[in-house]
Amino acid sequence: MRSDVARLRCGETIPLLGMGTYCPQKDRESTISAVHQAIKIGYRHFDTAKIYGSEEALGTALGQAISYGTVQRDDLFVTSKLWSSDHHDPISALIQTLKTMGLDYLDNYLVHWPIKLKPGVSEPIPKEDEFEKDLGIEETWQGMERCLEMGLCRSIGVSNFSSKKIFDLLDFASVSPSVNQVEMHPLWRQRKLRKVCEENNIHVSGYSPLGGPGNCWGSTAVIEHPIIKSIALKHNATPAQVALRWGMSKGASVIVKSFNGARMIENKRALEIKLDDQDLSLIDHLEEWKIMRGDFLVNQTTSPYKSIQQLWDNEI
Repeated sequence: MRSDVARLRCGETIPLLGMGTYCPQKDRESTISAVHQAIKIGYRHFDTAKIYGSEEALGTALGQAISYGTVQRDDLFVTSKLWSSDHHDPISALIQTLKTMGLDYLDNYLVHWPIKLKPGVSEPIPKEDEFEKDLGIEETWQGMERCLEMGLCRSIGVSNFSSKKIFDLLDFASVSPSVNQVEMHPLWRQRKLRKVCEENNIHVSGYSPLGGPGNCWGSTAVIEHPIIKSIALKHNATPAQVALRWGMSKGASVIVKSFNGARMIENKRALEIKLDDQDLSLIDHLEEWKIMRGDFLVNQTTSPYKSIQQLWDNEI
């Protein structure tokens, strides 16, 4: 098998380098343009979500590229995510996503967060009265399994699930998740979760592999870290390339978002870097710091999670 892909439990292959399409400005034209650039550079793995507001733009760009003959649908790996207010009906939500994107199927459909919001909530940060009391993950997962049976997607998975939540899901799942997409970078290495996922044949996909610089909640701490910079200097690489290569060296796919052509090329060259044991050991000893904490899903009254520790099951 090629070194730039991983095989999922369902038999699908997932490219290790993915392009994220979350855009705070929800700028349709720049998203379409960036996706066309990415395809020309060689990206084949694209990540979106209903709540990102980029499904339509990504779908338009992919449809155009397919119709131009630039790429074939079978060569693409497309992920989207079930928003928390659609947990009561994943099938309808995915049918709407496919309609929005102009696709017949997704390669990967993920439960975005382990939380259930009231139907119709369309903002990423829910208000206090918009939480459902029960998580209802078992019923939600049954809907996800049905999406798979209906051929609406090729694989199903989760996002932002702790080790405990993975074990809880495996207790009742008829179809185990193929993917768990979580924050993962040299300053948040997910050692325990990666081990649990590996033992259960669940692929880890890392979002914010550079620490999310440029996002309102993100940080430049990863790419500005002196150790990461020194490893980059040693390999005649950039700190971003080192961070991305580190994630891939752990068997994870990495979802990196840049709409800048030069940066896209730089990020893709991470595939060419080889980190040695000394590099990996230095990174393994860095202080850890979770950047996307999910505080917006925690409150003392209506959320099932009364603390950050409860949300992440003490894995933070």
